[in-house]
Amino acid sequence: MGSLYLRPSFTSMAVLFFALFLVSMMPEFAECRTRHYTFNIKNHNVTRLCHTKSIVSVNGKFPGPPLVAREGDRVIVKVVNHVSSNITIHWHGVRQLGSCWADGPAYVTQCPIQTGQSFAYNFTITGQRGTLLWHAHISWMRSTLHGPIIILPRRNESYPFEKPYKEIPIILGEWFNVDPEAVISQALQLGNGPNVSDAFTINGLPGPLYNCSSNDTFKLKVKPGKTYLLRLINAALNDELFFSIANHTLTVVEADAVYVKPFQTNIIFLGPGQTTNVLLKTMPSFPNATFLIAASPYFTGQGTVDNTTTAGILQYHNPLSHSNNSLHNLTLLKPSLPPFNATKFVNVTQFVANFTRKFRSLANNKFPVNVPQTVDRKFFFVVGLGTIPCPVNTTCQGPNGQKFSASVNNVSFVLPSTAMLQAYFYGQSNGVYTTDFPANPQTPFNYTGTPPNNTMVSNGTKAVVLPYNTSVEVVLQDTSILGAESHPLHLHGFNFFVVGQGFGNYDPNKDPAKFNLVDPVERNTFGVPAGGWIAFRFFADNPGVWFMHCHLDVHTSWGLRMAWIVLDGPQSNQKLPPPPSDLPKC
Repeated sequence: MGSLYLRPSFTSMAVLFFALFLVSMMPEFAECRTRHYTFNIKNHNVTRLCHTKSIVSVNGKFPGPPLVAREGDRVIVKVVNHVSSNITIHWHGVRQLGSCWADGPAYVTQCPIQTGQSFAYNFTITGQRGTLLWHAHISWMRSTLHGPIIILPRRNESYPFEKPYKEIPIILGEWFNVDPEAVISQALQLGNGPNVSDAFTINGLPGPLYNCSSNDTFKLKVKPGKTYLLRLINAALNDELFFSIANHTLTVVEADAVYVKPFQTNIIFLGPGQTTNVLLKTMPSFPNATFLIAASPYFTGQGTVDNTTTAGILQYHNPLSHSNNSLHNLTLLKPSLPPFNATKFVNVTQFVANFTRKFRSLANNKFPVNVPQTVDRKFFFVVGLGTIPCPVNTTCQGPNGQKFSASVNNVSFVLPSTAMLQAYFYGQSNGVYTTDFPANPQTPFNYTGTPPNNTMVSNGTKAVVLPYNTSVEVVLQDTSILGAESHPLHLHGFNFFVVGQGFGNYDPNKDPAKFNLVDPVERNTFGVPAGGWIAFRFFADNPGVWFMHCHLDVHTSWGLRMAWIVLDGPQSNQKLPPPPSDLPKC
């Protein structure tokens, strides 16, 4: 009996091991893994421009550590809050399919992580590869709480371009000598524009063009005759930026973690929240020179701007020299960047428009374009600045003694005191939000012409409700109220296809005929041009509550934000799952 019992057991074990072996050899199981990270939010001292201050950072790093994963990987990031401020982290551009609870905007998808608490963000990278960024998504905390997300292709899959010799993240940011939280707090209290940053930075370093900063310079050391992949990220709070390397041409190959048709340029333009991968081909032999890497602002507003330039140094390895002293004798070449002031130099705004139009999806068999060819719901949103009344018995320093505000379709979004996603999931929206967000402006006017006398906006916490898999078209129209200004709009939970853009007022009778429905660029953040419009489309295939806002943080703080609610679909994998057990409470 013993042998009769042992034999089938041994056989079944062999079958089980063989089955497990086969499963492990299947690509989807062999490639994907779970990657664990711990982000300890702490204060640490940093000195820049001869100013030492305590900043909030992740694991004592500024910028923060890279989050690296492959397409298809599951990522779990335990965020532990050791500081006195409330914290949330947003994984900017990650699709978050079926993981809305992990998206991160405070009071939209979650209550913030309070002092001494932690929360594990749990999501899977689906159908994306390239560069994104993570950053805090509460008040202005992202000024120092940000870092790169590097999504590599699946194992055994290659890039659709030349394999680079090396890959380097380059994070463009801002430095404030004072606490940015105090800057926005004062601006909201007084109703005026906030103080601007004191410097721009490359990987946290201002560079040699600022006082007391020659040692705080990013250096990119390269070898002749190689191809480098630069992962460019604009993590600045309030500035669109130009980027260039003296005497070098860059080849754009990816934007917002989507491959694009390659094109060459000397100048890259990045709105805040945008990411772009570029190939840098170094010169075939040692050039006997060093080259400035520089970034400076593009400014379309009426107020003040940090009109400075951050710089790093591109330094070639000289095989004949073993001394750094010889570097000082080399010629230093500087790039030519466009002038910052778009209101003065109209050709700068045209340059930005021409640059953004160059982005096209690959649109091939391996990387198809899933742009909606027909549309179920159309929305026309006017975006721009306005005012709200100054509270009684106070003095305000905004336009006409009022307070600055910003709005979408004249609704300035008010963050609720509890998370919208929780209220939606438990059917407790009463007193938290309403679902009557206007699909069109309530009072049409000449949006880019002479502004109306009444600049007041209304306040509210309103959302748009979309049935699952609705095909959506959104036209975003800038207004000239209190000055035309560009607005880099970011949509959470989705990529969208930019099918059209232009200057002046959008014409619903003529402009759609020019839409690109063949190879439009796919983005998560895209600029509404100053005095112009963009049209984008997407499928509402991701259940949950999703934020859309201007990525100039001052405009977000003033209310240029709104929310979409995407209802569950009929299939089990098309429904919003229940909240995780460690979701923070308000």
